[in-house]
Amino acid sequence: MEIHKKNSTQKKGGNVKAKVQKFGGFLAGMVMPNIGAFIAWGLITALFIPTGWIPNENFNKLVGPMITYLLPLLIGYTGGKLVYGTRGGVVGAIATIGVIVGSSVTQFLGAMIMGPLGAYLIKKFDNLVKDKIPTGFEMLVNNFSAGILGGIFALIAFSVIGPVVGAFTVALGQGAKWITEAKLLPLIAIFVEPGKILFLNNAINHGIFDPLGIAQVKEIGKSVFFLLESDPGPGLGVLLAYCIYGKGNAKQSAPGAVIIHFLGGIHEIYFPYVLMTPLLLVAVIAGGMAADLTFVLTGAGLVASASPGSIFAEIAMSPKGGLLPVLFGILVGTVVSFLVSCPILKMSGVSDDESFDKAKDIVGEMKSESKGNKIGNNNTIEASNDIPNLIVFACDAGMGSSAMGESILKKKLKDAGFEIKVKHAAVNEIPEDAEVVFTQESLKERALMVVPNAKIVTVKNFLDNKVYDEYIKSLKKD
Repeated sequence: MEIHKKNSTQKKGGNVKAKVQKFGGFLAGMVMPNIGAFIAWGLITALFIPTGWIPNENFNKLVGPMITYLLPLLIGYTGGKLVYGTRGGVVGAIATIGVIVGSSVTQFLGAMIMGPLGAYLIKKFDNLVKDKIPTGFEMLVNNFSAGILGGIFALIAFSVIGPVVGAFTVALGQGAKWITEAKLLPLIAIFVEPGKILFLNNAINHGIFDPLGIAQVKEIGKSVFFLLESDPGPGLGVLLAYCIYGKGNAKQSAPGAVIIHFLGGIHEIYFPYVLMTPLLLVAVIAGGMAADLTFVLTGAGLVASASPGSIFAEIAMSPKGGLLPVLFGILVGTVVSFLVSCPILKMSGVSDDESFDKAKDIVGEMKSESKGNKIGNNNTIEASNDIPNLIVFACDAGMGSSAMGESILKKKLKDAGFEIKVKHAAVNEIPEDAEVVFTQESLKERALMVVPNAKIVTVKNFLDNKVYDEYIKSLKKD
């Protein structure tokens, strides 16, 4: 009986974690495709506002409309498209304009609500009238239903949801301001650093910190909230400690991981190193708290989200006169994390390659769970009939895990004597000429919608070398 209760509790806890990860992934999915727009706004802000690098009164006129209208509308459209394709995106954008105009604050939270909600409601309407529209009237009904319902949603958003979300946003901003002024912000690392390991990093950064940060930028021209999750220092400290005190594959791969993490900004590369020795969570939390305290004490902040969390992005998003505090905070976080990691690694006794491979598998499983994927025992590899001209790695954003998978397979194909082009892309932007697509099971249907004639290879972990070895073997059988 006790065992049954324990298993039930574990299953329930696992379901809750998976749901949280899936929800976080959906929030991030609304923002990640639009990061380029956020960066554009950040650069224009950093350069042309009165306190910017090269103040310009005319160009400064772009700052307000971009943050008030462009960015929330992009989020609303993207959220709607995630729910119901382009039609959902259009209705989601119409609903979002209502919440934007209906409030005096920047409506990122409102856009995250109204975009998906508008798409969901138009999807329900379409299901109700499906097969009931007379032949020849389909286009008329589709266009007018989107226009009429979208207009109604906009009016509701303007009258009700906009003011409510606006009041909540103001209260949230005041709370964040109080925490910052009370010097309590470093404590947030206790939740942020473990949350990153659980693949809630994008949800934390783009779902919570971005709206708070942008509100702060409008007020004082920069925000420390953009640094809390994107800071590469704590992860860098762990990887540097592995370079010295690690053993086996973990030590050999650590220098390459440093480059990918610190310069490329792909933080998930260090997650297996932490999971291999879970006590290293103490190191990344300590590094995060030290960095955050330094940011607060020195008045550090960025003008926009640094995504991915590369040192180059951190520098590019630093305001005029604010680069040194940002770099100093990152340095402090790195040093503290490194100093805490070193004795932990020396005393842990965990050094075998099997433990490192197991940790990478755990990361792959959590990555899949965060996208709603059910984990199977094996990756899906089928025998190949032809040598493809183009292989594409596809993930949600087309940046992190897919880029790493591309790099691994490229090298293995070259070593095996195959001259095959390999690229990475967001799942919605897979090139039409892709013949083979590596992606996760939860993204398979979306990949097939983009490239219906491509062969889809589903994997649970883009870092798993065994998957690529098996695929290359299938090519050699031709």
